Amino acid sequence: MPDDRDWAGNGDDIRMDDLDEMDWADWLRVMTVLCVRNTRLEDIHAGKAPVTKTGDFSDVIVVDADGRRIPWSEVSHFGDETMKELMREIVNRLYTFHAKAGEPEFDYIYERWLPVARRWDFPTLAKGFLTTSESRATRGKGASGFVATKCGKP
Repeated sequence: MPDDRDWAGNGDDIRMDDLDEMDWADWLRVMTVLCVRNTRLEDIHAGKAPVTKTGDFSDVIVVDADGRRIPWSEVSHFGDETMKELMREIVNRLYTFHAKAGEPEFDYIYERWLPVARRWDFPTLAKGFLTTSESRATRGKGASGFVATKCGKP
């Protein structure tokens, strides 16, 4: 962990300007490893990938059990139920990550995964993040058809 601050709390305890950029990059990369990468996303990623000679998969066709020929770019690579389970798992892991931060067991796991996370690219601001998020909210739906709601207590 970057330092001995109380990382669990009501969100007012730590602000981005309280830490240097490297601390935040480390914190976010470890959080991503533990809460997103090391989830059922690994199961979805596992398996055989199709071969493409064009490099963009435009030459790959999936034939389903009904004999439909579906271009790779149009294939849903996992269904709604898998997406819901994945989102549930990620939310629960993010919640646990923040709730357990600062505990000795958390610190041990954090330090164990820090070298792995540091091999990843340094984070940058995602272009269009707020615009895309606002666009989905304006349409009344988030990703996968979930209704967008304002953050806060129910």
